[in-house]
Amino acid sequence: MTEVDPFNRNFILPAHSVHVSPPPPPPGEPSSFSGPRTVQDLSVGLVSCPIPGDLEAIVRIASDHNYTDVHLGVGEEPRYRFRGDIIQTGWPITDTATFRRWIEEMLDQGQIEVFQRKREFDGSHAFRFVRVRINLMETLRGQAMVLRLIPNQIASLEELNLPASLPHFCTRPKGLVLVTGPTGSGKSTTLAAMIDWINRNMSRHIITIEDPVEFVHQSHKSLIRHREVGTNTDSFHSALRAALREDPDVILIGEIRDQETLNSALEANQTGHLVFGTMHTNSAVRTVERMVGMFPPNEQESMRKSVAESLVGVVAQGLVKTKDGKRAAFHDILINDDACKDYIQAGDLNSIEDIMERSMFEGMQTINQALLRLVQEGRVETDDALAQSLKPEELRQALRGRQ
Repeated sequence: MTEVDPFNRNFILPAHSVHVSPPPPPPGEPSSFSGPRTVQDLSVGLVSCPIPGDLEAIVRIASDHNYTDVHLGVGEEPRYRFRGDIIQTGWPITDTATFRRWIEEMLDQGQIEVFQRKREFDGSHAFRFVRVRINLMETLRGQAMVLRLIPNQIASLEELNLPASLPHFCTRPKGLVLVTGPTGSGKSTTLAAMIDWINRNMSRHIITIEDPVEFVHQSHKSLIRHREVGTNTDSFHSALRAALREDPDVILIGEIRDQETLNSALEANQTGHLVFGTMHTNSAVRTVERMVGMFPPNEQESMRKSVAESLVGVVAQGLVKTKDGKRAAFHDILINDDACKDYIQAGDLNSIEDIMERSMFEGMQTINQALLRLVQEGRVETDDALAQSLKPEELRQALRGRQ
C-alpha cells in the first residue's frame, strides 16, 4: 500500500523501500545511472545527470521524485529539498539570462514588473503535471526563487493518517477552526484534506481565499470556488467582507496574518459560517494567546470573549524525523468545550492545556502525548522527539515512567 507523507505533500514510495529512482535523462540522451539510488546518494545521482533545458523539466524531476521544493538563484547551483534536507545537484551555476528565462516560463510581463518594482513576489503557476507556489526575491547575489510543489491529487484524512477528531470540526455548522504550525509542517495539506472531506461528504458552498491559491479542489457533493488575493480580489479583508454576501457555508482563509483579517474571520463565523484558517504558531494554547495578542491591551478582554464564543478548535501540527528517514506528523489538539471557553475568557491558558491532557477520550491531546506515542510505537528516536517538544523535561519524565 502506498503511504502518504504529509511533509512531502505527494505520494511516496512504499514504506518498506528507501530507494529513489534516478532523474530521467533529457530526451535523446542515454542515462548515466547504473541503478536506483538511496536517499543518501541523491546528490551523487543528480551530479551525473545533465541539467534540463528548461524550468518545466527541472520541476518535473522534483515532481517525479517527491521533492518538496526547488531552490534556484543567480550565482548558485540549483538545489532541491527532500524530507527536510537540501539536496545538491552539481549542476552549473545559474547566470542571469538563464534565471530570466525560467521566470518567463511562469510569469507574464506585468507580474515580472511587479517583482522588479517590489523586489519580491508571491504567486502560483500550474504546470501540466503539478502546481507550484512561487516566491521570488532579491538577494545579495542576485535574484532567486523557491518553488513549493503542490500535488494535483489531494490526499484524504485517512491517507494522511490524521487524528480521528478532525471530521468533528468539519461537521460544525459555524465557528472558527484553525490549523497551525511552522512553515513546512504540512498544515496546508491537512487543511486541504479537511476541505476535501466536506466536499465529498456534505452539500455545502465553500469559498477559499488564499495568497496564493495552493490546492485546487474540484466540486463534488459541495460547490467550491477559489479566490486568489492579488488576482481575483485586492485583499483578504475585502474578499471576506464580500464573501458574506455570496451565500457561503464554509470559508477558508489561507492565513490569518493581522488584526483586520482576524476581525473579519470572527465576524463571518458570528453570522453563521464555518471558517477555516491557518496561523504560524506551534501549539494550540499559543494560538489562542496569539489571537488575543493581536489587539491592544485595552481591547484584549473583549477579544478573549469573542474568541471563547467563536473558536471551535485548534489543530497545531509539527513534523518529526522517523527512524526510516521519513517524517511523521504530531498534533496538539484543542476542542473548545465549555470548560475551555471559561478558561479562555478568564485568560487562564495553562488550565486549558491541563484539560487537553486529560481529555483524549474527547479527541484532544497535547504535543507531548503525540510524541510519546510515536516513541512507544518505535517510529521515532527519543532524542528527535525531545527536540520537537515544547516541554522536553516533562516528556523525558513520561518516557522514563513508561520504560
